[in-house]
Amino acid sequence: MIFVENQGITDPRLNLALEEYIVRKFSPENDYLLFYINEPSIIIGKNQITIEEVNQDYIDNHNIHVVRRVSGGGAVYHDFGNLNFSFITNHDIKQLHNFKKFTEPVIKVLNDLGIEAELKGRNDILVGDKKISGTAQFSTGRRMISHGTLLYNTDLGEVANALNVKPSKLESKGHKSVRSRVANISEFIENPLEIEEFRALLLKGLFSESEDFETYKLTEEEWKAVHALKDEKYDAWKWNYGRAPKFNVQHNKRFTVGELDVRIFVEKGLIQEANIFGDFFGRDAVEDIEKLLIDIPYDKPSITEALENIDVTNYFGAIEKEAFLDFLVGKNSLEHE
Repeated sequence: MIFVENQGITDPRLNLALEEYIVRKFSPENDYLLFYINEPSIIIGKNQITIEEVNQDYIDNHNIHVVRRVSGGGAVYHDFGNLNFSFITNHDIKQLHNFKKFTEPVIKVLNDLGIEAELKGRNDILVGDKKISGTAQFSTGRRMISHGTLLYNTDLGEVANALNVKPSKLESKGHKSVRSRVANISEFIENPLEIEEFRALLLKGLFSESEDFETYKLTEEEWKAVHALKDEKYDAWKWNYGRAPKFNVQHNKRFTVGELDVRIFVEKGLIQEANIFGDFFGRDAVEDIEKLLIDIPYDKPSITEALENIDVTNYFGAIEKEAFLDFLVGKNSLEHE
């Protein structure tokens, strides 16, 4: 196995582009290991609806990146206290979804540090009942990525602030909050290390059977290709937000002006249909608003811009525009196709 140096890059879009470039372009004759640390970001699973997973207002106000990865699984929060590892190997149907296989060497290193870590559930590494790592996989059919995140010294409060964790998920875990069921690895180390020292120990442990392991540094041309992939894919709204299943949104709320009920159909992240109902009184026809919402991204900034010149009091009476915009992107219920 060859260790790939990422040059200390902390841009999540560039690190995910690097990971995908390795799995698609590097020689299948070797296996590769990649480490990376990302600046504050939410990494969305390939098959998730981004707007349902993130607290958009919070991440906008705190400059938190939102990036979709190529593997499935759930959304995770990354920051400078979070170490990510990625094994890139040949595709093996027996190893696909076999999280035990590729987490074993990581767990062994943690055990050697005196941390009683073990794989539990589908794809989580726990210490006792506390989750310290989540893992996921992706396969091209020829090569595969098996990667995970290690909560070393992450700001766990930000995990709850930045993510919208569904009540059903909390109930299934038997805990009342995200914060109560996750922990940092540093909490279990008697003499806590800096994350760079932890990274060095983990790397040494993973290559314990090979004293002179090879480190690979990408060429200038390879970095150009990685940046091109980042620009084309991981910087794109279409990939990070627009790539989502079709879904219907229905929000119902009673304001002082009466009841409002909105039905929105979204496809590829764009609003295809919008209808507003209710027992409110207004001077102008709500069809004006409905038409303005068609073919725009289903997110608050886009809706705010589309309705910039609309005086909502002409349509619904004495209602604050901000409250109406929040209502349109609320999360009362979602039905997926």
